[in-house]
Amino acid sequence: MSLFKRKKPWVTLQYDDEQFIPKDYSEPGEKTGAKLEEQLTGNNDLNRIFAATENMSVGEIRDWLEAHHTEFDSSTYIVNTDDGKALDTLRGHHPRLIINEMPLNRIRHLNTFLNKASEALADDGYLWCHSRTSGLKKEIICRSHPGLSGKVIYRLHYLWHRVCAKLKVTRWFYMWVTQGKNRTYNRVELLGRMYRAGFEVFDERFHKGEFFLLGRKVKDPIWDDEPTCGALVKLNRVGYHGNMIGVYKFRTMYSYSEYLQPYMLEYAGLQDGGKFAHDYRINYWGRLLRKTWLDEFPMLINILKGQMKLVGVRPLSRHYFSLYTPEMQALHTSVKPGLLPPFYYEEASPVTLEDVQASEKRYIEAYHRHPFRTDWRYFWGTVDNILFKHKRSH
Repeated sequence: MSLFKRKKPWVTLQYDDEQFIPKDYSEPGEKTGAKLEEQLTGNNDLNRIFAATENMSVGEIRDWLEAHHTEFDSSTYIVNTDDGKALDTLRGHHPRLIINEMPLNRIRHLNTFLNKASEALADDGYLWCHSRTSGLKKEIICRSHPGLSGKVIYRLHYLWHRVCAKLKVTRWFYMWVTQGKNRTYNRVELLGRMYRAGFEVFDERFHKGEFFLLGRKVKDPIWDDEPTCGALVKLNRVGYHGNMIGVYKFRTMYSYSEYLQPYMLEYAGLQDGGKFAHDYRINYWGRLLRKTWLDEFPMLINILKGQMKLVGVRPLSRHYFSLYTPEMQALHTSVKPGLLPPFYYEEASPVTLEDVQASEKRYIEAYHRHPFRTDWRYFWGTVDNILFKHKRSH
């Protein structure tokens, strides 16, 4: 086992008094998410560490690892670094387990770190890491400053660590001031970054004021994309003839949500209409935008560019498209996608993914016979359902 030079342990927030950490804290989806005890890892060190540290705080876990690290297999590496490039030294050793003691919100270039860890690990190797989420920070701040003062402090905290850290016009200043230390990530974003780096989340849990993540490497990391972080997002979707197009929308989900579709399918499942059940990726403002359809307005850009039309099948992500039958994949790409999907035309909303495909099939077959007549009929039927029967995007 190799042990990187240890740095001074960093706290993740100034509000670290245990009395302000909520007992049994959780966030939507965490309790029903991936759990190690429900799966087998095949890694004896990992199983032992999880069993021994189950009731320990971050500091106690660090001390336990320090006391027992010489007992671990040579393929287990404990590091304490915020430099992803430092992990390049591990690539020839093919570690089966990497434990990083440095909180993820202390790492300036987090995507680089996660990608480098993924590249260093052997296939099916594990990365165990931790962070403090924005939701938990909010709880601690409001508990430590009851009343109006706590709300004001949190609003300032949110403005600085979430808004200024994301906007292009202020991000450079934020990074210059903070050097990327003590950043604030929400749980969804951390999960999404793990999947972007090629990991399958094998365990997630909140414990004693910290969020712990265990990822298993299942594929190569993504280096060449542009994760969506702004208010206006451009999402890769399957378009006409199977060509990928960038679909514009107002953001309704937390950053990096687009990478979480496999995780959502496995642990949340689909609800009526073929969308994910209890989709905790949608943020507060996103729910308001979806109820008023405002999130869809930027798709008019795609219509003007000739990539979409007003009425048509939904433009799908690669993952969701892969859930369709081969017959429906061929039919789906035989027409341009549209802003108003066919199931808003029908009185009975589809319940299952099969129902969604059947609804699209009826539309596509009718469209191939009579294009203009079909879109005209579907458009006015959809308008009637939206205005008078209150159908909404969810």
